[in-house]
Amino acid sequence: MAHSGIFEGYIGSCIDIHTAKLAEEALVDANRRKDEFLATLAHELRNPLAPLRTGLTILKLSKDDEQSADQARQMMERQLAHMVRLIDDLLDVSRISRGKLELKMQQVNLETILQHAVETARPYIDESRHELAVTIPRQPIHIHGDLSRLSQVFCNLLHNAAKFTEHGGRIELKAQILENKIVIAIKDNGRGIPSPMISRIFDLFTRVERSPDRFDGGLGIGLSIAKRLVEMHGGNIEARSDGKDKGTEFIVFLPYAADLQPDQKQNDTSLPSDMGMRRILVVDDNHEAASSLALMLKLIGNETQTANDGLEALEIAEMYQPDVVLLDIGMPRMDGFETARRIRQNSWGKTALIIAVSGWGQEEDRRNSRAAGFDHHLTKPVDPDHLLILLKRHQCRRVEETSI
Repeated sequence: MAHSGIFEGYIGSCIDIHTAKLAEEALVDANRRKDEFLATLAHELRNPLAPLRTGLTILKLSKDDEQSADQARQMMERQLAHMVRLIDDLLDVSRISRGKLELKMQQVNLETILQHAVETARPYIDESRHELAVTIPRQPIHIHGDLSRLSQVFCNLLHNAAKFTEHGGRIELKAQILENKIVIAIKDNGRGIPSPMISRIFDLFTRVERSPDRFDGGLGIGLSIAKRLVEMHGGNIEARSDGKDKGTEFIVFLPYAADLQPDQKQNDTSLPSDMGMRRILVVDDNHEAASSLALMLKLIGNETQTANDGLEALEIAEMYQPDVVLLDIGMPRMDGFETARRIRQNSWGKTALIIAVSGWGQEEDRRNSRAAGFDHHLTKPVDPDHLLILLKRHQCRRVEETSI
């Protein structure tokens, strides 16, 4: 419209906010998943704490009832293993997301990998009274990979199958060679995966929807870790399901090299026999952690002493001259690194077995341990069987050196 030579009108603009709305919705979804994850984490950590506390009460009450005490101990071991597994998974997610996870590659037999996985998952399978059928080719199949991490992959898949299959179900583990690929399939007749979830099942913090009256546990990170570990080995993993209550099959594909031969070191699985009593110094600023570990070692035939910081450890060690030192890293007055370095300066300390026992277990922590003079680095809580293996091997070496 024109009036007196002046044009009148309106100036406007149109802004596309579709992208902004999508970003906002993504943030809301991420925040919701974070809250759900934290609630689930609290639930998962509290769950094993309840039977652990009950188990302690049973041990107090069952003074002359060895059967009840033994049942309580077995239950407590299972619950502790569950807590350790949760924490390990959380640490693995952190390492993977920061690119800090390193593989210890070697030539290993597939049967050994699967055997370790089955042994670890067996308590979960037996607890639900599942039938497990394992089919492995008779001829040895060798893989260039990390034994521990590949075992973790198949343990996660077996545990997942046991968890989402009703009591008395069937789980099948089958390995074969197909078109220059090692194919390992784990199939169950459990609840299955709804079709819309198949494409997201390996995403971090993704869990299949459950009814309000049923909580199966899990943080939604096990499958994500398994997928990443398989990919780090040059393979891939698939999930298949015909839908709800129709079972699930996870298939892992790994590279196969027919001419690969196993390392001789890997084949040597024999353990030296126990060689008698050792003098062991346990050092930890947590008094109960030090005293309980020392008591366990004493009960299996060793002589033990404890210290609660680095300076105290050096004072005791000078007089005690231990064969073995189990040494925490983070301590007041003097940390474990400096304590280990000073122990190594003594003539008796040059031949002592020094093992780091720490809550810190990343590769950088292990490198720092080696640089400070540690022989091994174990993360808390220490696996007693693993510790005993290290003690036996060290004692065996010392006997061999003495006899030369």
